[in-house]
This record gives sequence, structure tokens and C-alpha cells, in this order.
Amino acid sequence: MLQTNRYPIGEPGQKWGDQQKCLWLESQTKKRSYQDDVVSQLDSLALQFDIEQHGTLDYEVGKFPLYALGSLTWDKSKPNVLVTGGVHGYETSGVLGALRFAASEAKNYHQYFNLLIVPCVSPWGYETINRWNPDAIDPNRAFYINSPVQESAALMKLVADLDFVMHIDLHETTDTDNSEFRPALAARDALDHKEWAIPDGFYTVGDSANPCADFQRAVIQAVEKITHIAPADESGRIIGEQIQQQGVINYDLKPLGLCASVTNAKYVTTTEVYPDSPYVDSENCILAQVAAIKGALDFTKLKTHNKV
Repeated sequence: MLQTNRYPIGEPGQKWGDQQKCLWLESQTKKRSYQDDVVSQLDSLALQFDIEQHGTLDYEVGKFPLYALGSLTWDKSKPNVLVTGGVHGYETSGVLGALRFAASEAKNYHQYFNLLIVPCVSPWGYETINRWNPDAIDPNRAFYINSPVQESAALMKLVADLDFVMHIDLHETTDTDNSEFRPALAARDALDHKEWAIPDGFYTVGDSANPCADFQRAVIQAVEKITHIAPADESGRIIGEQIQQQGVINYDLKPLGLCASVTNAKYVTTTEVYPDSPYVDSENCILAQVAAIKGALDFTKLKTHNKV
């Protein structure tokens, strides 16, 4: 369905210039606190993790420290696992799910893996409930060499010298994708915007170049104990992509510059929670993200340690 409502910034058929991007930035307001919701939790995790400030976002609107949580007993003989949240700052359960996993479940996996958890890749996006960064750029399309996006570049620098066996990137698909973010994208780039059916439920995005169907299935099976899995639409698709199995679609991750392509991991997935479903609440969404991480780790543990 073609989006007919006009976005309030810009002119139809004209890409945004600096003036339009400034107008967009001026329209953004702080709605919640990265310090209160994320940073304040880190001290309580210091008994389990080495808390590292691995960078700082430096924008005219403010500076934001970036934090990573690494296993205290980092052992080069163990496989490395990466958990990322908040690449899109508005996707709340990704951030809070990563922190909940760190606080409640990570202790069960330190003996098998070196865990590296980056709970909030995009702090400004978290505070303003935004998909983009202050430069009106989507960090989750900017994971490539010499990226101009501070959020993406900082994560790439953090993981550059490490090999990973698994990476799970925690996201949400929301109703505001159709009401705000896709119309903004269409206006910024002077494109026709087509609404997509927002899937009611959880799904994952695998890598079409390395789909690992059994791994994706393990994540889905873990999550369906907590919340419902998104059905395909009448054409057998989820957000326009053909389903590969229940609740699973694939993207070609690296050419799109997606965060899930940031490592060389064999097992990779992007989670997608639907927080606007009438069947869930914020706690259920957080628990779904935790279940997804556990399902991914349990599968990877089985493959790398040959034990349940």
C-alpha cells in the first residue's frame, strides 16, 4: 500500500539537504534517560563483567559514553559471543533485554563462552525514541569500512580484533515503522513509501549468505515458550520477505550494512519483537529477547562443546 500522508519536512520529489535535516533534528525531544535506564545498571553487573567504556558519541546535541560488558574471566580458549541491543535506539526491549540477560542469565554461560554485551549502541536514539542518529542516518545501514556513522564505527572498532562464533542483534518491529520512520525515510530520500503489514509476533532475520536454518529454528523454539511467533501474510511473507520457515526470513546482511554482519560469526541472527501487539506487554517483550539469547547460546553450546 502506497503511503499517502505527506511527511511534514521536505518537498515531494526532493531529497533532504542540510536545512531539512536540521529541521528534523530540531523537532526531536528527549523522552527518557540513557543514564537512568542503562548506565545506572552497570555498577551492579561489575561482579560478572568487565565494564568498558569503549567510546563516546560526540554530537552538537550532546556527548554519550558507550559501554561494553565483557566476561571477567576472558579465556582465549573459549569461543566468543556478541550480544548487541539498541542499534535502533527506539527498540526498547533490545536494550533492556540485553541488560536483563546480563543480570539474570549470563552467569550460566560464562563457563562456556567469552560474552561481550553491548546493550545500547545508539544512546541518543534511545533517549529520543528514534531509528536514526542526530545526522538523520540509520546506524543499521552503516556497518561498513570507513563508516561515517559514529554509532556503527564505534562498534566495529570494538570487535575488529576478535573472532566470534555467534552474534545475536536484538531489535523490534513497531507500528511506528509505518507511521513515522518509513515516511521519514521516503521524505529524506525522495522515494515512494509503501506501507508493509506489521507482523504480529516475534520473528528472526537470518543471513541469506549463511542462513543456518537449525540455529534460527532453535531461537524460534526458545521464544515461542514465552510469546507468539509472527505468522506470514497472505503472500507467505514477513515485512515483504519470503519466509524460510516458521518466523524466519533472511536478508543479505553485509551488502545492506546491517549490524548482524559486523563479525565473522558462523551463527548470526537478528531478533524482531512486536511490542504493539495486544497480546504482550513490555515485560513479555524483554523476556522474549532473553529467551532468544538463551536459545541461541544453548544451540551454539551444543555445537561447540558437544554437550547440552
